[in-house]
Order: sequence, then structure tokens, then C-alpha cells
Amino acid sequence: MTDRHHNGLKTTLLFAVMWVILLAVGALVASGTGSSSFIWIFALIGLGTTFYGYWNSDKLAIRAMAARPVSEAEAPWLYAMVRELATTARQPMPRIYIAPTAQPNAFATGRNPRNAAVCVTEGIVRILEPRELRGVLGHELMHVYNRDILTSSVAAAFAGLITAVAQFLVFFGGRDRNANPLALLATALLAPIAASLIQLAISRTREFDADEDGAQLTGDPLALASALRKLDRGTAAQPLQPTQRLENVSHMMIANPFRAGGVAKMFSTHPPMNERIARLERMAGY
Repeated sequence: MTDRHHNGLKTTLLFAVMWVILLAVGALVASGTGSSSFIWIFALIGLGTTFYGYWNSDKLAIRAMAARPVSEAEAPWLYAMVRELATTARQPMPRIYIAPTAQPNAFATGRNPRNAAVCVTEGIVRILEPRELRGVLGHELMHVYNRDILTSSVAAAFAGLITAVAQFLVFFGGRDRNANPLALLATALLAPIAASLIQLAISRTREFDADEDGAQLTGDPLALASALRKLDRGTAAQPLQPTQRLENVSHMMIANPFRAGGVAKMFSTHPPMNERIARLERMAGY
């Protein structure tokens, strides 16, 4: 079985665990309040915010990176790369943006291939060779083709809903006289942490798939492996400062844009670079 099949199964299992956590916390709220109507209210709010984020994912990500659209006259080589990959994948040509940051990074977003946007930073253009940049673009386009924006939106909705219901449990779950207050508090604290960790794990599995599928699209897994080595060093040397806007879109980027060390690694949206590189090298027969 290929890594891709393992990743698809892992994503499904992680969603199943999230669903079990939601049902368990929801059952506690229902027993404590005597009504399940609150859960449906939270679900509707979560559905609305998720739909808004999913539908406007391209605009939100581009705004967060202060990116500007680039014309074909300005960057004919970039357009040629993206057009060749989109044509190979039999997909529409996405919009292309450049973000004015020295950190080497890139992302692609959009609710579907017809509404896709690809963004590269000024830093990544400076440090990567054309072959390496082509590998990065293949990876990013596969995020859109694999509908990873939808997957991440649903995962975020689950995590947000579990957190909201768990917080509600603290304030109103105590109405059940038979309820153990310590158990309620533990559930309210641990459930959101578990949901967040599962959400991050789902994001990491989608990165592995985009690596593999992007390498298949370009036919050059070693180019992407070489690019990831440079990006690992480049992002570590010039980490971005976390803001709410950037944190909301950081999972879309090919490399973690923030400084990751110690406990932060556990809460990273990206798998370790050395593991990603090793997988790509195995694809190339190394």
C-alpha cells in the first residue's frame, strides 16, 4: 500500500475520532442541561463560519500575506511553469500572486480549481532554482486539486465546535447534580486540546499527500526534496511573526512560516521536513 493510501485512511480515522469526541462531549452537555438544542445552535454557527472561510479562502489568505497579483508580462517564466503544470493536470489556469516578504514560502488556495490562486513570496523566488520552484508549484497545485481547503475547513469546524461545546459544558453542565465537577472540568479542558491535535494531524497528512501527488505531477520528486531543504533553512532564518491572520492561513503554506521548536513542534501544521524529504527520496528510488 502506498503512503497516499495510508494517509487517506489516516485522515478518515482522525475525522472519526473527532466525531466520537464531539458526540461524547455533546452527550455530557445534553445530560447536564436536559436539552440537546444548544448543540444544534453551536453546529449552525460553526457551519456558517466554516462556509464563509471556505468560500473566501483565497481572499483571506492573499490578504493575510499582503500579496499582489502579478501579470504574465511581469513574470512570464512563472506563468509558463504554472500553465504547464495546470495543463498536465487538465485543470484551469489559476491566478498568480507574489507576496512582498523575504521569507521563502508559497501557498495555493481556493475552493475549487476554477477559483484557485497560487502565491509565491519574493524570498522563494530568490533562493530556488527553476526546477525546485516547479516542484513547489506542483505541490501547491495538488492541494487545490485534492480539495484540501475543504478538508482543512471541515477539520477546523469540528475542532471549533468541540471547543465551544466543551466551554458550554463548564458553565451549564453543573446543573446535573449527579455530575462529577472534576470530570466536567477535565473534559472541558482536554477535549479542545485533543480536537486541536487531531486537526493538526489531518493537516500533516494532507501535506504528505501533496508532496507525493505534486512529485508525480512534475515527475521530479528530487526537485521538491531539494526545495524543501532550502525552505527549511530559509524559514528558520527568517520566521514570520505570528498574527491572527497569518495563523489562520499558515497551514496552507508549503513550510511552517513560524519559529517551531520544543512544544511548538507538537502543535505544528506541517510534518517534519526530514520525513517529507525522506519520502520523496524513496519515490525517486533512493
